[in-house]
Amino acid sequence: MMEEAIVIKTKKQRSILPFLYKHGTMLVILAVTIYFSIAVDEFLTYSNFSDILRSISIVTFVAIGITFSLIVDGFDLSVGSTVSLATIGSAAALVLFRQELLVALLVPIVIGIVVGLINSFLVVKVKLPDLLATLAVMYIVNGIHLTYTKGYSIYNSMPLEGGGTATGKFIPSFLFIGQGSLFSIPFSALLMIITVILVHLFLQYTKPGRLFYMTGGNREAARLSGIPVNRYRTYAYVLSGVFAAIAGIILASRIGTGQVSAGAPLLMDGVAAAFIGISVFGAGKPNVIGTFFGAILIGILLNGLTMLNVPYYAQDIIKGAILVGALALSHLQKK
Repeated sequence: MMEEAIVIKTKKQRSILPFLYKHGTMLVILAVTIYFSIAVDEFLTYSNFSDILRSISIVTFVAIGITFSLIVDGFDLSVGSTVSLATIGSAAALVLFRQELLVALLVPIVIGIVVGLINSFLVVKVKLPDLLATLAVMYIVNGIHLTYTKGYSIYNSMPLEGGGTATGKFIPSFLFIGQGSLFSIPFSALLMIITVILVHLFLQYTKPGRLFYMTGGNREAARLSGIPVNRYRTYAYVLSGVFAAIAGIILASRIGTGQVSAGAPLLMDGVAAAFIGISVFGAGKPNVIGTFFGAILIGILLNGLTMLNVPYYAQDIIKGAILVGALALSHLQKK
């Protein structure tokens, strides 16, 4: 009888664990949404959900870039600094150099491409470990944007070193990206949703998308199969830089300033979202749909904790715990 009970218990555990792996993230999202709805009267309001969507859009773009690096079995720690530099790049183009929308968008995109190429050169050509290479680039990029700004934010009518004030400004068309709405939905959220769908279709239903996964699944086997492994690893780091730059554009347009080190907190958020995404719907691998839901979980949690007046430094404890849980879950899935 005892042996039968043990067998039944083991079977139940085996049936429950896959369910939790597959649907655990969605259940947690539902649970925290219900909790904050009860604990905070203003949580279930249109304005609050708009704020959540806008913040999620920034984290999602950062996390998509990290997801690409994870797919090829790499990792990019420089995304936070890239966001900061892209934010400063857009702000400088508008405020200091009086440029129009196209330049304000191209400058950060070019910055993201350059950072991605530097990362790929160090990882692919020099063969440095990805964590060390991207960590070094993170410090370099952070130093560049702080040196350029001398530690000051860039904003409308800011005082200049030579006297007078800056004559440029954040133009309405640029601010619309982070602050505007279409059909009562924040424009940045629509941009995020369209991007998530397109990237998902690319990765799942195109040959290049499958080659990304093959490169990360077994690099040597992929190379022997004729796949240009180093090229796809380079693509992944460049895309990581580009998506971080897009996040920087949205961030600058949302706050209307170029704030120094504004992207630093986004690194942990993006990493957590990407690793949470590995377990969403039992995927067991980095994927953009899972990353999107991971960003939703992060966004709802941070918004709810802020509304409960939890100090920002205490929120880092929650972020760290979430990241530990996501890493543990992905490790258990692999086992």
